[in-house]
Amino acid sequence: MLELAIGAYCIYFLVNIYTLFMQVDYVQKAKNQDAVILTPAKYKIAGEYSVENNRLSMASTMYEFVLFFIWISFGLVALDQLTNGFDGWMKAVVFVDLFIIINWVLGLPFELYKTFKLDKKYGFSNMTPALYIKDTIKTGILFLLFGSLVIAALSWIIESFPSWWIYGFVFIFGVIILINMVYPLVRDKMYDKFSPLEDKELETKINALLEKVSFKSSGVFSVDASKRDNRLNAYFGGLGSTKRVVLFDTLVEKLTHNELLAVLGHELGHFKNGDILKNIGIMGFVMFVFFGIFGNLPEELFLQLNLNNQPYAIIILFLMFSPILSFFLMPLISAISRHNEYAADEFGSSMATKEDLVNALLKLANENKSFPLSHPLYIFFFYSHPPLVERLKELGYVGAGIGEVNKDDEALKENLENI
Repeated sequence: MLELAIGAYCIYFLVNIYTLFMQVDYVQKAKNQDAVILTPAKYKIAGEYSVENNRLSMASTMYEFVLFFIWISFGLVALDQLTNGFDGWMKAVVFVDLFIIINWVLGLPFELYKTFKLDKKYGFSNMTPALYIKDTIKTGILFLLFGSLVIAALSWIIESFPSWWIYGFVFIFGVIILINMVYPLVRDKMYDKFSPLEDKELETKINALLEKVSFKSSGVFSVDASKRDNRLNAYFGGLGSTKRVVLFDTLVEKLTHNELLAVLGHELGHFKNGDILKNIGIMGFVMFVFFGIFGNLPEELFLQLNLNNQPYAIIILFLMFSPILSFFLMPLISAISRHNEYAADEFGSSMATKEDLVNALLKLANENKSFPLSHPLYIFFFYSHPPLVERLKELGYVGAGIGEVNKDDEALKENLENI
């Protein structure tokens, strides 16, 4: 059984590495050709960032592959012996916490390089060492407090019920829903500064847009995201009474009112089309399958790993092998997501105009230095959104009509004609 699990991990590793290699090779060639979507200068920079970022992902994936074999060869047994003084749910908490902390420490060089070297080189990261340490301490406290409680509760469920995986699924699914509800509040209190929009005219327009689609929220807020990163973004956070509209300060600064309304209209399209509930349903189904698999692992697997068939071992195997299942399920989930994005684009353009949505998408791509072209295999595995080129085509901006997309930016018009 262990041989089968290792074989599955090796297939996952090889497919992942091959996909990243094909993407790097594809972008390496494409970035030296005529620019599309982006201005020529940013097209070149975006291509270089994409290549470096994916090479870092390749190195990280190879590193994780080595760590995986270290863990299953002797690491898990060593950690098991180290935590011999604990039993039941307490052993699960200490074992799993140590496993996660060790993996985080071992992966820290990649995280630090990306944040303080790569992202700073391309003008994304504004993170300071002091802010990074502050964020890390807060995240660590949240993990040790609430993560440990979740591990303890799941461990108790495993010990208490023969068909524990059913109850475990219900519990974890409920925890995920709860996290989504409180996420904006946690971000507000511990990480970011949420402020009411200073632009009252924009706030009035957004509230009118929300009322138009019967979307009830607890308010419209601007967040000081620029203290960490210069990328543009916006999101609808929370569920139920905690729902709020959150605009990155970088987005408010760069987009016009109508472009912002088009972007928010796109997000509201997901709400209006029921995509949020569909996504929750898909996530629930996938989790149920995962729990069904890991709740019925054969005793042979634990014997081969020299572990006891106890909660700590079950949870660890879930953490180690669920990414494999997720990776091979992602193409199907992403295909559904890409389909939903087209419908949301159509809805967003109806809330403003197609020109406003196109201009917003172009600005987002240019400011975020998002390389507009990707290898088909990379799109298949990693793209939850359609490539921007395809989104623009679906919106009808190809050929003669392109000249009207953005009357203020000749460079964008010229590059869009190259689609």
